[in-house]
Amino acid sequence: MTRKLIRGMKLVVASHNKGKVWEISELLAPYGLNAISAGELGLAEPDETETTFEGNARIKAIAAATGSGLPSLADDSGLEIELLDGAPGVYSANWAGPSKDFGLAMKKVGDEIAARNGWPAPGKADAGPRANFISVLCLAWPDGDCAFFTGKVHGHLVWPPRGGNGFGYDPMFVPDGETRTYGEMDPAEKYAGSHRTRAFAAFKRDCLDQIAPTATAGKIAGRDLQALTAAAASLSTREELAQFVQRLRADLQANGKAWSAKSLDDYFAALQGYLGDMPETKDPQWRMMAKVLLAASLYER
Repeated sequence: MTRKLIRGMKLVVASHNKGKVWEISELLAPYGLNAISAGELGLAEPDETETTFEGNARIKAIAAATGSGLPSLADDSGLEIELLDGAPGVYSANWAGPSKDFGLAMKKVGDEIAARNGWPAPGKADAGPRANFISVLCLAWPDGDCAFFTGKVHGHLVWPPRGGNGFGYDPMFVPDGETRTYGEMDPAEKYAGSHRTRAFAAFKRDCLDQIAPTATAGKIAGRDLQALTAAAASLSTREELAQFVQRLRADLQANGKAWSAKSLDDYFAALQGYLGDMPETKDPQWRMMAKVLLAASLYER
């Protein structure tokens, strides 16, 4: 029998990916769990040496549960493409390289499909190759007990990628029943039926069914810095940066009083100061620019 979580319990989100941590934390929020990421706890990121999603999710969940002494929830997810015999699959993140540049990863996918003549001819309305996103959640306890929950979304791919929302391969994936990519959807639309949301539904059924969810629509007004930070840490393309700048403008309009910079001159001075202080980074150029733009809104001269 799967062990249950209770309201108020601490739960480690076993990931160092800020976008994934934010998404899972949003799913957990209505259930009153005190979610904290493995990165916040200073836990090392384990090597993912398994060849299955279940195996890698277990590695991450067990490492976090053992290191923290708390129940831990890990996700391993990826894109499976029929034409490429399921690739990139469990190696979806590896295709993005050490800097997790998914602009490069999507280009690699596009080139591999082109090499197999998998894209429709120019001017044709045919859909691209079939693919699915898969998410496997693993809930691990400090004593080694584990439970697994799986969700999938099927669809097709498009080239070139479209849209600046989401992260990873989202801008090239169109779920069945839609004409837009995940990158063109509002985040709330995507999460309503995403692979991770479907895996979470199974997790909720087995581990949280005794907890009555509470509404989260009435969040405290103010800057959602966790969401902005997650977006800045996950983007890889010019289109995603443009979408991020739009979100930053909206945040300024709604929460300008909370910005450290009170004028355009202050903001440019903050940019200059932060650029002088920031450490060296191997982030893709668009991601680095997003982080700098966000940091300047918080930078105290």
